[in-house]
Amino acid sequence: MDHKINILIIEDDPVITEFLQTGLKYEGYEVSVSNTGKDGMDIMQQNIYDLVILDIMLPDIEGFDVCRNFRSYGSDVPVLMLTVRKEVSDRVKGLDSGADDYLTKPFSFDELLARIRALLRRSGKIHENEEIQSGKIVLDNKTREVRVSGKLIDLTPTEFAMMKLFMCSPGRVFTRETLLNRVLGYNYDGGTNIIDVHISHLRRKLGKMNTSLIRTVHGVGYSFYPEEL
Repeated sequence: MDHKINILIIEDDPVITEFLQTGLKYEGYEVSVSNTGKDGMDIMQQNIYDLVILDIMLPDIEGFDVCRNFRSYGSDVPVLMLTVRKEVSDRVKGLDSGADDYLTKPFSFDELLARIRALLRRSGKIHENEEIQSGKIVLDNKTREVRVSGKLIDLTPTEFAMMKLFMCSPGRVFTRETLLNRVLGYNYDGGTNIIDVHISHLRRKLGKMNTSLIRTVHGVGYSFYPEEL
């Protein structure tokens, strides 16, 4: 990103708000939060944002009406709506109110980021590199393929998301809880042991069962060292 992208979250659920705020700040975004529709509308008129994440079911005003308010005074900021409603009629209503995209809960953080990037690209805010390279590993965002020394590695969507997270932050220690939230989503109610299973599969596919590429940080989590390949 050429500059800090400013995102406004309008969401009244504290669990989801914390999940979004923590993850987006780590990704390098500037984040502001509002818990009501009225407050969100006031903040929007006083500040400039690059994107708004807007919940439909707010305690005071429906998100549909908040979005219409944005558009009524000429704001063209991209709006991503969040909701538990899965009916097609609600999606149509959201898009007709001026939203640019619509994401149903529960959702994974990886999907949320993909939708945010798509909206920011569409609005000309960012120009994302299609490929990420770490040592001999190349990850293609467009085709969602990973190659090691030119050889295609067959990864599941979860393994791909985990690999991308590691490659974007080599050497950083990720706790199991962070990996769980970032890869499987805030709604996953299983234990963190599932992360160990995915790491084991990823190591095997990368051909590094000696754990030097993806290192275990005992009692904490995992870190990635591409130079070990």
